[in-house]
Amino acid sequence: MAQKETNRVMKIDASGVSYRELNARLRDMTSNGTSKIELRNVYGQRYIGTDLGKPVNIEVFGTPGNDLGAFMDGPRITVHGNAQDGCGNTMNEGEIIVHGHAGDILGLSARGGRIFVRDDVGYRAGIHMKEYGNKKPVVVIGGTAQDFPGEYMAGGILILLGLNLTEEERHKAKFIGTGMHGGVIYLRGIIEDYQLGKEVGVAELEEKDYQILQKFVGEFAAHFGYKAKGILKHNFIKLFPRWLRPYGRLFAY
Repeated sequence: MAQKETNRVMKIDASGVSYRELNARLRDMTSNGTSKIELRNVYGQRYIGTDLGKPVNIEVFGTPGNDLGAFMDGPRITVHGNAQDGCGNTMNEGEIIVHGHAGDILGLSARGGRIFVRDDVGYRAGIHMKEYGNKKPVVVIGGTAQDFPGEYMAGGILILLGLNLTEEERHKAKFIGTGMHGGVIYLRGIIEDYQLGKEVGVAELEEKDYQILQKFVGEFAAHFGYKAKGILKHNFIKLFPRWLRPYGRLFAY
């Protein structure tokens, strides 16, 4: 594995390198105080950034494999390409920025940190996200999502922008927020009632909602070269859980 160091910036050619070897090297570098790591020629190596707890910047050029940034607690990972399934799995803190698409179960059980995806995502984005105290995960998706976004959400913020849709085109995801019992989903664009889980309520935005959107859509726009005002001028709706324990009655005696 070729690597080069320049002012504490490490560059690694990951071509042909196993995920175990690559991630061992990443852990060694972060423990030695490296501030930035560039990974070139990444072709599906899994678990990049998993369990890292240092404020290091990792630039990924290529397509990382499943569970990018899983259990991560502080780093920033920027992917110049697409990400696969499980991106941000059980993430605790830090930031993941994907300049492309992402696969299924984006942000699975995330309990903190932020994930920004420029384009579309797969199934079950934001599934079982949670929050505690001041720790609240945020997922912002620039395109559309497949079915079950926000499934079993227990906390956090999921923002679906639909930037690739026309003014008259609705989101195609079904079962949005199924089992949702915490957190909030902000959706820009058009959906029909039948696309929502039965646990989901719909509301107009309040002032605090506009403030949240201004903050996180602003960050999204800065990452990907959009103008936040142009995104925010369109209609948003707020999706919220109608019950705190939607399936509690199933287990009552």
